[in-house]
Amino acid sequence: MKHADVAIIGGGPSGATAAHELAQRGLSVLLLDKNGRIKPCGGAVPPILLREFDVPESRLEAKVTTARMVSPSNAEVDMDIGGFVGMVDRGSFDGWLRERAADAGAHYVEGQFESLERGPGGQLAVRYKPGGKNATVEKTRVRAVIGADGAASKVRKQAMSHQETMKHVFAYHEIVRSPNGKTPWFDPERCDVYYQGKVSPDFYGWVFPHGECTSVGAGSAVKGFSLRNAVKIMRDNSRLDDNAIVRREGAPLPLKPLKRWDNGRDVVLVGDAAGAVAPSSGEGIYYAMSSGRSAAKAVAEFVEHGNARALANVRKDFMASHRWVFFILGIMQYYWYTNDKRREKFVEICRDPDVQRLTWEAYMNKKLVRAKPAAHVRIFFKDLAHLVGLNPR
Repeated sequence: MKHADVAIIGGGPSGATAAHELAQRGLSVLLLDKNGRIKPCGGAVPPILLREFDVPESRLEAKVTTARMVSPSNAEVDMDIGGFVGMVDRGSFDGWLRERAADAGAHYVEGQFESLERGPGGQLAVRYKPGGKNATVEKTRVRAVIGADGAASKVRKQAMSHQETMKHVFAYHEIVRSPNGKTPWFDPERCDVYYQGKVSPDFYGWVFPHGECTSVGAGSAVKGFSLRNAVKIMRDNSRLDDNAIVRREGAPLPLKPLKRWDNGRDVVLVGDAAGAVAPSSGEGIYYAMSSGRSAAKAVAEFVEHGNARALANVRKDFMASHRWVFFILGIMQYYWYTNDKRREKFVEICRDPDVQRLTWEAYMNKKLVRAKPAAHVRIFFKDLAHLVGLNPR
């Protein structure tokens, strides 16, 4: 494939979604993904993702109905989700998304991205090694490039003249074999979230069941903090310390969207490369696919009409849908993750039925719930009381 309308670098949820939708629109698409790459990820997806992106429930490894919050003092608060959160394994889930894109007509290549190149007339080309590092470099001329190659994006570094500093934590997890059924310390239908300084001084840790396997991980931006030790603490608490490790993975996890996602000419970023990850929770799969869908729409318009300004609509459309959720989550992370005293109060707040209901309604629907003003008022005053130390019940 020496010519294509669009080259997409990275075949995770954002890149594979963009490739699928562009191929369905009839564009010629090169989808390039590094062989064997699996991102460290808890794997949680809301039901709205299944509906919006036509993902069958059969792609889920498990359904979680309860979330357990664990405080610094080991106080536990079980939150009823009021439905389910789907759990996927990124290895098989991302692979299925790439296969779906290929079935729609995208040309999927496993290979190593090398560089972007411009010819004498400004024609853009992608240089890559199909099959791995020792392969011969090939080149495909394209009209546009979508950078979906993660937080350390090579596309971003090469295409964006102004380099923004991406705020991120480093995430590490171990995929281990799950116990056979429910135990006093582990529930295959419950995700455990650790808000403890010893697990993460500025983020959180997780134990997320994936059916036959379980993801145990944590994130932190503090240099020198041992994420492996944090994972060991959670494995010990869940009695998973003797369970076989299937694989270990680590990677940077963005915490804030970049201010600009396109180069104003013919390249646009999506997913982790653009920082499209929710603050506080670090949730990325739904937002990656949402950004990929926005990119497909904008790039198709760009290819058809040649108007580079259409590429700026990717970030504009994404933030129009998610700006306020990201704003609220950013405030939560800035305040509640500061120290263990505040984390203790945060977990205590999670006992409140109004907090639980509105939290999960917002998560399931990916928007702030506006239909219950009285509940919001109650939560506001309870939060305020917690902040000044009145400890309301």
